[in-house]
Amino acid sequence: MLTVADIFEAITGKRPADNETVITDAVIDSRRAISGALFVAMSGQNSDGHNYVKHAFSKGAVVAILQKTVEVDCPVFDLRQGKTVDSLAGTDGPFCILVDNSILALQQVARFWRRKLKLKVIGVTGSVGKSTTKEVIAEVLGQRYRTLKNEGNFNNEIGLPLTVLRMSEGYEYAVLEMGFYVLGEISLLCDIALPEIGVVTNIGTVHAERAGSQEIIARGKAELVESLPEEGIAVLNQDDPWVRGMASKTRARVFWYGFTPEADLWADNIIGLGLQGVSFRLHYQGSTHSIQIPMIGRHSVQTAMRAAAVGLLCGLSWQEIIAGLQASHTQLRLVAVRTNQGALILDDTYNATPESTLAALNLLDELDGRRIAVLGDMLELGQYEQEGHEQVGLRAAQIVNQLITVGSRARMIASSAKSAGLAGQRIKQVENADQAIQILQSQLSKNDVVLVKGSRSMHMEKIVGALEAHS
Repeated sequence: MLTVADIFEAITGKRPADNETVITDAVIDSRRAISGALFVAMSGQNSDGHNYVKHAFSKGAVVAILQKTVEVDCPVFDLRQGKTVDSLAGTDGPFCILVDNSILALQQVARFWRRKLKLKVIGVTGSVGKSTTKEVIAEVLGQRYRTLKNEGNFNNEIGLPLTVLRMSEGYEYAVLEMGFYVLGEISLLCDIALPEIGVVTNIGTVHAERAGSQEIIARGKAELVESLPEEGIAVLNQDDPWVRGMASKTRARVFWYGFTPEADLWADNIIGLGLQGVSFRLHYQGSTHSIQIPMIGRHSVQTAMRAAAVGLLCGLSWQEIIAGLQASHTQLRLVAVRTNQGALILDDTYNATPESTLAALNLLDELDGRRIAVLGDMLELGQYEQEGHEQVGLRAAQIVNQLITVGSRARMIASSAKSAGLAGQRIKQVENADQAIQILQSQLSKNDVVLVKGSRSMHMEKIVGALEAHS
């Protein structure tokens, strides 16, 4: 287990004597501190963790890493500018460590700790589907191995190190989602986590506003496969041209998955079963396996292929892999609920990109009833903003009986749908969620299926909350 002495050695390069107290957890939120925890104080725009050091100690934390001085009634070890400590004698109670940068110190400790452990790490990145892929891979590996995964979206320069510090000798595998906003970020995460298997889902337009272009997004995601060791394995999507191009950027062996027989693992005979899931066949090294999984939508087949690929590469049997894929709680994000009138609401309000919205529309196409799509602005698309919204509008025109757009950008969805043949009287354009609620409340019936999706800042979840039946 990680100890107090490990923290000092990681930060200073010198191991002090007289304190091998075990660290039970690492947190940046004092409310999540438990007995024996390490609390790392961050200075942010909305909150400053340095104001909550005393609260963390009251919850049981034994060490706090700070980057500025605070008034606390406990020892403070100043490790700024390369200072070291020889002995920690007399530090049985809580104490503070003062550093130049608390985020860098957290990363140093995580990097140090990772190198003490023998478990194998699977890194997962991509524009769409990486969170679900992480969850399903962990489910599959969990059929045989003790497996750790990062919680929620703990996939950045803070969340991933916190996950690494939760590793212990008892874990055999860790599945770590790796997010991307700027070039170099995934390289940093890989330097901390040392993945041996890297899984890339796809390259889309999400975060293009910040990254600049799909080319830059692809370069950033490729840092995962570039970081793999020679004995590692890159699990790549053969159907995505951006991902195919990553094969030349890795020294690791490449394992392809996709929908054509050229891939190492490929799927066909895909049948969407609506809310019952999807069935398909997987082909690998001359064997064929017919599978039905509870994950919703045809796009879930790719998620299943990624998890199956990792399972195969880690020595699992097909029986174990299929059992992991069929676990009922691996369906994330999209939730189906009913209204008082009996209408079915597909709540996919977690976020929206053109790729994920097209996938959600494809699911809507599999369901019977009057199909209504309530689609909000998709943000952070940069130069792909118009193209992305227009693609969604084109597909919506082919599927829906009624389209409601929410927000100024979503007007491009409406315009594209109308140009593609959806009658104008079937299209409503509103500015906010409340206006969409008014329209829907007056017209929903039991035969309606309503998809609700948009970027998080559009507050599309308000629509679901207003319509969902409450007992």
